[in-house]
Amino acid sequence: MITDTVLKRKGMDILSESLGLVDAERFISLILREQFDYTEWQQGLYKDISLDEFCNNTKIFKSEQESTS
Repeated sequence: MITDTVLKRKGMDILSESLGLVDAERFISLILREQFDYTEWQQGLYKDISLDEFCNNTKIFKSEQESTS
């Protein structure tokens, strides 16, 4: 298990890499500003996708990440 500080740093790095620094900060600001139930949001996130489709998408994403590194 990693420390909270390392987790926050990695999370911010991922957000910044994916969204850019400005939009990553904006995303965090939106989360803090709104009443947000992460558990409720996460439970509905993949409700319209089958487990097989999710697994296939994960494999595709992983192979794309490996080919770019």
